[in-house]
Amino acid sequence: MKKVLLPMLAFAALTMTSCKKDYTCECKLTMFGETSTSTTLYKNVKKKDAESACNSLNTQASAFGSCALK
Repeated sequence: MKKVLLPMLAFAALTMTSCKKDYTCECKLTMFGETSTSTTLYKNVKKKDAESACNSLNTQASAFGSCALK
């Protein structure tokens, strides 16, 4: 029983944790005929949090370009 219980507990603990990674939001902006690219790095965050932050940047940049999570 102990041989089965320990691996099951370890598996349960691993599946309940959220995966945090580094994500990059890349923005391409065009002003006065020139295109520039800028990146913002989000370290050790959940994907949905990085997407939310990048979407916020995209809303701000919508008049001059767009941003996307890479």
